[in-house]
Amino acid sequence: MAEASTATRRVAAVLTSLEPSATLAVDAAAKQLRQDGVPVISFGAGEPDFPTPDPIVEAAIAACRDPAMHHYTPTAGLPALRAAICAKTSRDSGFDATADRVIVTNGAKHAVFTALTALLDPGDEVLIPSPYWTTYPEVARLVGGKPVAVVTTPASGFLASVADLEAARTERTKVLIFNSPCNPTGSVYPAALVTQIGQWAAANDLWVLCDEIYEHLVFGDTVQTSMPVAVPELEGRAIIVNGVAKTYAMTGWRIGWLIGPTDVIDAATTFQSQVTSNISNISQRAALAALEGDLSAVAEMRAAFDRRRTTMTSMLNAIDGVTCVVPDGAFYCFPDVTGLLGRELSGHRVTTTAELAEALLATAHVATVPGEAFGAPGHLRLSSAISDADLVEGVHRIAQFAAG
Repeated sequence: MAEASTATRRVAAVLTSLEPSATLAVDAAAKQLRQDGVPVISFGAGEPDFPTPDPIVEAAIAACRDPAMHHYTPTAGLPALRAAICAKTSRDSGFDATADRVIVTNGAKHAVFTALTALLDPGDEVLIPSPYWTTYPEVARLVGGKPVAVVTTPASGFLASVADLEAARTERTKVLIFNSPCNPTGSVYPAALVTQIGQWAAANDLWVLCDEIYEHLVFGDTVQTSMPVAVPELEGRAIIVNGVAKTYAMTGWRIGWLIGPTDVIDAATTFQSQVTSNISNISQRAALAALEGDLSAVAEMRAAFDRRRTTMTSMLNAIDGVTCVVPDGAFYCFPDVTGLLGRELSGHRVTTTAELAEALLATAHVATVPGEAFGAPGHLRLSSAISDADLVEGVHRIAQFAAG
């Protein structure tokens, strides 16, 4: 059958080629099975299993009763929240900015989309170290850019080198997406390497989009380094993306932001004025309470994630055919499961990690995200942001499936 003409095509071509979020799809499948009575344990969703701290919730309740919050507010965000974002960023990373360099967005995902919309022209290339968060390449494609994966391996700790990046750079390269701590691997770039990459980007007039959403979730002696702080000469070509979702257990509140040069922020604000008007005032007031509060709840959550990552890594490495690098940040493990592929496992013969994930869900009732979604076939992503009991039971089920 001939392809539909442009005039008769019902859905835009750019959306028919867009991949759905694999992590959200896995989470939705797990929730549906639970509703059907299946005792699924889900390692799929990347969100803390803790409730949003009470003071933040109370601030939202108060905002609901404030008539000023019942109307449109500035497109770029509430002035008090933008100021608080500047203060928080200076406190946590050492990067100093003024409120006119900040725009509040509908979560960090929206911040990435808005930033790439502001930066990319059709055909511009975006370097993305792989494994990567599933959204990066899809958003780049959606706005007309060309994502270019820069493959990393467990042998390098899933860290891209300057040589790796330079080998992928062309005359069309415009943006590097830099995510540390990384989703899905949990890798954290050491300060010296952050500096080297930042200097390389500056020397080649590249933009760097620094996704710092997991900045507070680092463990042991690991330190998260903000690239524009390490390389001040990059500041005019750097954009910082962050938000309250992971740090304060506020994924559902949908508050993120981007910090960048004023011309980019002005363009992003104009774009947002036509797309969302402003972000939810109630959520913005909740985010303001989060940023102005202390980090005690964050410390409690980080301690739990630290404990769980060691438990999960140890249990995964005890499974024949599985190896797992200990993550230094975020709340994921990203085991190499190639040793399980091509084997008979509990009545299933799987040849890809996508097939393995399907078999685990169907037979062991464990939801995982296959590495194909992150540009890394041969791996699974498991979130450790679930209860200790469910974590142990879930990995135990994987071990039983692999041995069956």
